[in-house]
Amino acid sequence: MTDREDDKLPFTEHLSELRDRLVRCFIAVGVGFVVAYSFKEKLFDILNAPLVTVMGGNTKMIFTGLPEAFFTYLKLALLAGIMLATPVLFYEFWMFISPGLYRTEKKILIPAVLLSIIFFMIGSSFGYFVVFPYGFQFFLGFSSETIQAMPSMKEYLSFSSQMLLAFGFVFELPLVLTLMGRMGLVSVEFLKRNRKYAILIIFIVAAIVTPPDVISQVMMAVPLMFLYELSIIGVKLLGKKKDENELDEDQTEAQEGEK
Repeated sequence: MTDREDDKLPFTEHLSELRDRLVRCFIAVGVGFVVAYSFKEKLFDILNAPLVTVMGGNTKMIFTGLPEAFFTYLKLALLAGIMLATPVLFYEFWMFISPGLYRTEKKILIPAVLLSIIFFMIGSSFGYFVVFPYGFQFFLGFSSETIQAMPSMKEYLSFSSQMLLAFGFVFELPLVLTLMGRMGLVSVEFLKRNRKYAILIIFIVAAIVTPPDVISQVMMAVPLMFLYELSIIGVKLLGKKKDENELDEDQTEAQEGEK
């Protein structure tokens, strides 16, 4: 008997199931949005904390358009609502695709998703607690007696959210390379042989996704180089191809699924 739980359901039933799960996802995001909007000022204070620490008692956040503060809070509440709804989103996603996966694919996907969340949180935390203070201090260094920094709510939310997302995604590097090694797309020898090119690409990526200052670029590039070395270890430990038993198991399940 096949490990797959769907015996070739009609396409319309798949669409119906997808619709129902998307509706539940939107409801979860909506509930998260409402809850987050109730604490919008507190959430913005948390997001604004690194800038407040650097600026000290001279912190002043402005909005240059009448609806700017309102829409900024809406965007922040939406981002926070999506984060709150993440467990539901992952659950609905898993329940939709799991019937079509083999046993060996499930063994890989579940830890991959969990590790992806962990690496993303580590990357975002690194950007928030380490990079933000030094980056803000660099930018505020251009202030003078006649020039005063007065960041707007809209610009700060856009800048900080993009930076946190960028650091969260780039910290997925070890997981991505390890999965590629698991599929046989890269090897330890390949990663070692192309290390110098990887370092060049890392600095180019850091220059693109970070503000145009050397400090922020270096603070992203150095962890990425460490993560690249961690990827080599991951590929070395987990980057082997399927053994013959797993191949026979998948082939048997595929043949049974076609009957």
